[in-house]
Amino acid sequence: MEPAVKSIRTFIGAKDFQLSRDFYNTWGFKETITSPKMSYFAFDTFGFYLQDHYIKAWAENTMIFLEVKNLKEYWEILKAKNLEKKFEGVKLVEPASFEWGFEGFVYDPSGVLWHIGEFN
Repeated sequence: MEPAVKSIRTFIGAKDFQLSRDFYNTWGFKETITSPKMSYFAFDTFGFYLQDHYIKAWAENTMIFLEVKNLKEYWEILKAKNLEKKFEGVKLVEPASFEWGFEGFVYDPSGVLWHIGEFN
């Protein structure tokens, strides 16, 4: 019998740990501090670990896909948070249509690339 899987959680680094913590809190993730140099950020039961550790090549090659039910609605909520104006290095790339669905992008303060999408 195979064990029941409960979750998969990735670890991402932060160039400026406090700035990244503030960014993810403002985005709307719920933070649970796990140690002085690591926090768990989640939406409901989905989440990731943010750590006070940074390797430029690693951060700039990290991609995370966040699937949402309605990208148009989610994107409006995200834009209203003014993340680009509040956090240096943050960039939002407007959603586009693809044959599989819709996808927009968010670069976090450390260069981590979030794909935010809705499948057809």
